[in-house]
Amino acid sequence: MRVLLTGASGFVGRAVQARLLSDAEHELRSAFRQIPPQLPAGLQTCLASALGPDADWSGAVQGVDAVIHCAARVHVMDEQADDPLAEFRQANVEGTLRLARQAAAAGVRRFVFVSSIKVSGEQTQPGEPFKADDQPQACDPYGISKREAEDGLLALAAETGLEVVIVRPPLVYGPGVKANFQSLLTLLERGVPMPFGAIRNSRSLVALDNLVDLLVLCLGHPAAAGQRFLVSDGEDLSTTELLRRLAGALGKPALLLPVPMSWLRGCAWLLGRSDISVRLCGSLQVDIGKTRERLGWNPPVSVDQAMADTAAYFLETPQS
Repeated sequence: MRVLLTGASGFVGRAVQARLLSDAEHELRSAFRQIPPQLPAGLQTCLASALGPDADWSGAVQGVDAVIHCAARVHVMDEQADDPLAEFRQANVEGTLRLARQAAAAGVRRFVFVSSIKVSGEQTQPGEPFKADDQPQACDPYGISKREAEDGLLALAAETGLEVVIVRPPLVYGPGVKANFQSLLTLLERGVPMPFGAIRNSRSLVALDNLVDLLVLCLGHPAAAGQRFLVSDGEDLSTTELLRRLAGALGKPALLLPVPMSWLRGCAWLLGRSDISVRLCGSLQVDIGKTRERLGWNPPVSVDQAMADTAAYFLETPQS
């Protein structure tokens, strides 16, 4: 199968690229904004312009059987745009649909779209995980743009026959992870005490290898066409348990102070950062029952193995 991969230089894209290059069943073409100086042997490349309504993908999609679309304007923690939703829509909605239309016109059969659990919502109630076909509850610009892209892709599929597959991952972690997850690794490795020893929530995560495994399966599985799927490691963790297990993977004790969740929420509110308390104290669970049943898929990598791999990479790699 001939596959076009967008976002090949990103965290998820790099892992998808490595997986497909190792699989003799796939012939890969990776799209880059700027071609890297060093590339794996046997990799075909193409230049991609910025995601948007005027991007030209006509050359990139020629002769391709399927697309895995990882490229996106991602969630921005310190947003500077005057109109964030407009910026997200231009890249994630108009840019995605531009690519999909040109793919359909070129005869591409399948389009695998990496969406986000933010389409489903920001948090769940205890024992009420998100399900793949629940009514979307996106509420921030990033989640709204991903929801609108999903809707546009399914409408395009009905019009053209393009087989669209949508995958909504929660927080993705693994070797090379950045942002808040990397910050937690740094604090744990340095032995910094943290006030997160009494958080009783449940959050679904997905290891990078597990997400990649599902995306590759969705390239050809006949039951995937036209469907939305949720993905996780199949084991939910509280913030406290996550930190304890990460510390164990680093070979460090977890210095977690048992500060009540009500205090943490109150402090975050006083600082104007209630969004942080939602991520630390709130629950966000996903039900992968549909993914298991329809695709026969189970996460191939356990949480403990994925954390060990993540910690090993972190310890072996110089940190800026």
